[in-house]
Amino acid sequence: MELDVHNKGAIPLIRHPDCYALGYQVIRVLGCNPEAERITYLAYDCKSQQQVVIKEFSLANNSADWSGFKAYEHETAILQKLNHPRIPRYLNSFATQQAFYLVLEYKKAVPLSLKRSFRPEEVKQIALSILQILVYLQQRIDPIIHRDIKPENILVDEQLNAYLIDFDLARVQGAEIALTSLVAGTPGFISPEEQLGYPLSLASDLYSLGATIICLLTNSRSFDVHELIKSNGCFNLQKLDSQINLRFRSWLMGMVASKRQYRYANAADAMAALKPIQATGTATAMEIFFTALKLKKQTAVLALAVIAMLTVAGTTLILSQQGGVAQQLQEVNGVGSGER
Repeated sequence: MELDVHNKGAIPLIRHPDCYALGYQVIRVLGCNPEAERITYLAYDCKSQQQVVIKEFSLANNSADWSGFKAYEHETAILQKLNHPRIPRYLNSFATQQAFYLVLEYKKAVPLSLKRSFRPEEVKQIALSILQILVYLQQRIDPIIHRDIKPENILVDEQLNAYLIDFDLARVQGAEIALTSLVAGTPGFISPEEQLGYPLSLASDLYSLGATIICLLTNSRSFDVHELIKSNGCFNLQKLDSQINLRFRSWLMGMVASKRQYRYANAADAMAALKPIQATGTATAMEIFFTALKLKKQTAVLALAVIAMLTVAGTTLILSQQGGVAQQLQEVNGVGSGER
């Protein structure tokens, strides 16, 4: 599990914790988050003779004591409930006078934020892989909302299998959220309803995943995501490559709609909609027509009008204007942004 550095600078000089007496030998730093005073290490479990990940919640500053303990306690409780092959398993936890530690399963994978650029077909594969994990989380008796899906928290291996990490902000759906963590995700990836203080839903994580997919398709870094968002709060899909299929564009619109009632209701619906879609290539007039029918009421009205115009103009015009159609649909979908 190769974790990203959460700040733009180099990792500061860090003295590895001595966990040998507890059965772990720290190998190296994988990543750190100086603001949250958390460091992640690759380590060796002397008992199992396997590599593991140790996540350190530092108590170096008195002000971090309570928040650090709560984050550690919360993530431990969440991970102990989960059993999915692409969520690193909870293995152990312990504390010293200086820090709390979580021991997690190691996955030989790297964060999306560190990976090379991906082809659209590969991005679709990654999206489906993450949606499978979200389906597992959402179909539990007590559905879990991750709340911090972004490239840094998604790992991919050489076969493009995706792994979801960092559950310190995760919440059981309907559970009360402390005021201090109401908006605790990453700007640009936080769903609009969370920013406005409305209750979260299963569609909230879909917004974050949609923003992540758009970053991958535009080869954008997480801290530049604001450059992909227009003044009305909608994502600018015009920045997508012209070869991206219109149906893939409209699927993305259904992921990052400003109003959650215009998004897919849950991960299962989003995954079912994505599976038959080609990531690249041109869409036929019939495909555009049926795509429009699946959109929400007011978006479909404009879509059908545009389709009629394109059909009269001929197939060539239809194919050449796919990006424009998607943009117009997106703009209508963004009218009156905000929660009802």
